[in-house]
Amino acid sequence: MVSQEQRRRQLAREKFLRQQQRRTAARRKTHTRNAVIASVVGVVVAGGALSYVTGVFKNDDKKTNAGAEVTPSATPSKAPDPCEKPAEGKVKALTWKKEPAVTIDKAADYTMKMATTCGDIDIALKASAAPHTVNSFAFLAGKGYFDHTKCHRLTAEGIYVLQCGDPQGTGSGGPGYTIPDENLKDKVLKGNVYPAGTVAMANQYNSQSGQGRDTGGSQFFLVYQDSPLPPDYTPFGTISKDGMTVLKKIAAAGAQAADPTTQNTAPNATVVINKATVVKS
Repeated sequence: MVSQEQRRRQLAREKFLRQQQRRTAARRKTHTRNAVIASVVGVVVAGGALSYVTGVFKNDDKKTNAGAEVTPSATPSKAPDPCEKPAEGKVKALTWKKEPAVTIDKAADYTMKMATTCGDIDIALKASAAPHTVNSFAFLAGKGYFDHTKCHRLTAEGIYVLQCGDPQGTGSGGPGYTIPDENLKDKVLKGNVYPAGTVAMANQYNSQSGQGRDTGGSQFFLVYQDSPLPPDYTPFGTISKDGMTVLKKIAAAGAQAADPTTQNTAPNATVVINKATVVKS
């Protein structure tokens, strides 16, 4: 479970990341007439060394720059909502005390099928590389945990993701248990980039303190455009071609301004998971 204070700090770090990128872009524009400016996106000098300004999906940083703790902004879009009304039904308030035992077949192929208000998104799951994660999703989906939940966050600066998996719809919910980080050396994570089509876990890891490993819960993010991130977030699935079409439609509708309570930049599209299932191929 993630507290509101942790959530606030997480989003403050994201604003800092965007500020750094805007400053870099401004410098590039100023010098482009006479020089070729090398792109240095998402980095900041810390302690004399270059380090990534991560914290995109972290919630436990106790050393956040106080000056950066300002409500992050998102450019409001007037694009129409491309999605349908949610199916009838309510979110189930379910929690468990410990991670379910791993019962999936690690050698088999699994697909997570999300029937959303915006269209179907199929995700090929990496059972052999991330068995705890895939097993947890199979368990939660089987319990109806994701059904009728809202994807609460869309980012359109710095990183390009849609975040889902929180029954509370605030970014602070979870199943009551945590799962270990897995598959952080996946070959798709080249050059500290999560490529478009990747599905990965949100967590509370803080690279500066080295704390917060193995804190995944139920929240996950879908990458709709290559996003600069260090390999700290378990990549456990790949979105199908048709699923990417749906995801890009959601992204094209834009995001709302940050909510004053949760600080989330919710998608303009009404993205609700009507039903989630995990099936063995």
